[in-house]
Amino acid sequence: MNAPPTFESFLLFDGEKKINIEKDTKVPNAALFTVNKEDHTLGNMITAQLRKDPQVLFAGYKNPHPLEHKFVVRIQTTAEYSPQEAITNAITDLISEFSLLEERFREAVRELKEGEI
Repeated sequence: MNAPPTFESFLLFDGEKKINIEKDTKVPNAALFTVNKEDHTLGNMITAQLRKDPQVLFAGYKNPHPLEHKFVVRIQTTAEYSPQEAITNAITDLISEFSLLEERFREAVRELKEGEI
């Protein structure tokens, strides 16, 4: 089969970073974030959260190749807001949303167990 070894889908190798940042020189206040060892699930969530931010002018992602385990997010923001701030805020908001979801789920399970016993 022409696929890379399965362990490459989640292991970071020597010198490989989880996120690489590259400034976009063609567009003001824009940057490219390459996220290694992740897929469409995280890419879609991050870009959807970025699009909710009124100071983000553009947010999109692409998966360069199906056999490569990475995606690239491109962000353009207003002059007073950096792309690094935007992605940091988006990830922080996602973590908060998932914490709230987990808390509500645990509460619902607890209520369900109490009702059955």
